[in-house]
Amino acid sequence: MTKPARRAPSDTWLRRVALRSQGLLGRRKLGTGLAGVEKALARLGYVQIDTISVVARAHHHTLFTRVGRYEQSMLNALVAKRRAFEYWSHAAAYLPITAYRFSLPMMRAIDRGELGFHTWRDPKVEAWVRDRIRAEGPLFTRDFEDKGGERAGWWDWKPAKRALERLYITGVLTCIERQGFQKRYELTERWLPSDIDTTAPSPREHADHVIDMGLAAHGFATRKTLPSFRRDGKVREAVRARTAELVHAGHLVECLCSNGERIVARPDLLEGSLPRAEDVVRILSPFDNSVIERDRLKSLFGFDYTIECYVPEAKRQFGYFALPLVFADRMVGRMDCKAHRQEGRFEIKALFVETDVAESFFPAFRDAVDEYAAYTGCDSVDVTSVTPARLGEPVRDLWR
Repeated sequence: MTKPARRAPSDTWLRRVALRSQGLLGRRKLGTGLAGVEKALARLGYVQIDTISVVARAHHHTLFTRVGRYEQSMLNALVAKRRAFEYWSHAAAYLPITAYRFSLPMMRAIDRGELGFHTWRDPKVEAWVRDRIRAEGPLFTRDFEDKGGERAGWWDWKPAKRALERLYITGVLTCIERQGFQKRYELTERWLPSDIDTTAPSPREHADHVIDMGLAAHGFATRKTLPSFRRDGKVREAVRARTAELVHAGHLVECLCSNGERIVARPDLLEGSLPRAEDVVRILSPFDNSVIERDRLKSLFGFDYTIECYVPEAKRQFGYFALPLVFADRMVGRMDCKAHRQEGRFEIKALFVETDVAESFFPAFRDAVDEYAAYTGCDSVDVTSVTPARLGEPVRDLWR
């Protein structure tokens, strides 16, 4: 018999717990420096990699919001220490090295041709690439370039480039460094720490990992969001079955929210008091872990968000790369901006404040923008457009 769901805590409690779990509630960050990066990766489970550089790239932006004195070199440094690795989560990502074992099923499924991508294969080219790295040591993609050739575009990859990507996605190679868009590859057998378990996890072990990671990162989840973004249908089904088993055994508690949605959480989480929220603004990447699950974001915060860089310009409502804004315990709007690094100028192309905000929002917003602008290499701020218009002058006055 299914246990009846208990009544969930208040909506405010849910928002604050979600933000606290993500390291976004109040002034305190998850950590400082390289140790802080490792702690943030362990808490979040992954940090998505993205190459768009209108402001800061997503992987750096996500860590900058959570780690004090964060520097872009720290991700390479953490990989060099073999404390993190680069692979696929729901997208290309940095993951804690403790998660390596749980990437093995995907590597092996791709190698068997079961997931429908990276199906191109040329064993002779793969062997040549692998032998070069074995003999010469770690190599960048550019080390395989044909200096005299011309490429038609990203779809016209050289055989060596395609072999590198296939060997990487199947786990034969690992990326040990990034210099801009360039990856440097090493044989996984030489790079992987000797104490890492390389036996494939059972479905139950894999499900427990997914559940533990999801609850650590978000505090609570729905049965739908726990296995979200998992490409392997067997893993998704195992997570659903294991969640039901843990609820039945009392190791997880199911709660009914005011909107009719059911969530699951650890019993001790629900005994905690209401976390304190401070009047702090956090500027988020469009690929931030806290906003990447759009349905959860809308249900929890009432915030309907779409990144519009993939939307035709004529159909955009908020701009090419609008960044979500957190104030205290609410999502209050978004900001389309651009870092003009050569000029040292940070442009707020369009600011949208979508809820009523207290007067304390404005100095908190100024502080957050100044800090973020400096991180992107800018020392001045310009404001072009503000919605609603009545807030235009108060916002512009912040930088006069």
